[in-house]
Amino acid sequence: MKVTFHGVRGSTPCQSDDIRRYGGNTSCVSIDVPGQDPLLLDMGTGLRYYGKTVPTDRPFAGNCLLSHLHWDHVQGLPFFVPLLNEGASLDVYGPAQDDGRSLEEVVNCTIRPPLFPVSVDELPGTVRFHDTADSEFSIGEFDVMARLIPHLGSTLGFRVGWQGHSVAYLSDHQQPFDGTYGASPSALELVSGVDLLIHDAQYTQTEFKAKSTWGHCTIDYAVWLAAEAGVKRLALFHHDPSRRDDDLDELLACACAVGAPRGVEVIAASEGLTVDIA
Repeated sequence: MKVTFHGVRGSTPCQSDDIRRYGGNTSCVSIDVPGQDPLLLDMGTGLRYYGKTVPTDRPFAGNCLLSHLHWDHVQGLPFFVPLLNEGASLDVYGPAQDDGRSLEEVVNCTIRPPLFPVSVDELPGTVRFHDTADSEFSIGEFDVMARLIPHLGSTLGFRVGWQGHSVAYLSDHQQPFDGTYGASPSALELVSGVDLLIHDAQYTQTEFKAKSTWGHCTIDYAVWLAAEAGVKRLALFHHDPSRRDDDLDELLACACAVGAPRGVEVIAASEGLTVDIA
């Protein structure tokens, strides 16, 4: 079970020499196992670069678990080159909206003229949307748990299991506004005992004081949640766009020092990194 990071940044893509090592594309992760269509987590700008790795000898077929509809998680969809081929298909599972609109309605309202030159249904490939809430379902051999988690707007976290291995993905997760540690039952259910937790780690404690209602959490909180839930490995994710490589190195060192005594191996997600869960 190989988990590869194609976009690890939060809020907006960014580019400069001092973010070269970790990368500046927004949320996109792929999960690959033998004999199964690829499973994607979010469709940020990293999806464009994932598309460059897709074999061209046959039409693409895959699935995506979409956490929510903020720009940094969907902006890569119309730039996903495999969908420019007839016969390609992508099934997207994401949250229905609080206002009653379906996932498909919202995407079709935003990826279309005048906001974008073409609409999704004009792409040669086929994109199918599936409204998802608190549920468990299968995609091929993947067992998927979806749970609504605190953020801004309707947002899902996911747990993906395959042959006894497990990955949890909580890309955007609101820490309690007062900065204390606590987690919803849905979040705990998703992450309990997983082999790999990919978790929002956008802010330092100082930054959180000014942005406590912005829908994210601190690095310290991500380590705390992983330790509380018996997680084996934590990947810090959704890095703030202002965060330089050297900053992330320092923050990772601190997170490792806190996580190690509690049995949590901490890594920082970077573009191109593959974690093999065996």
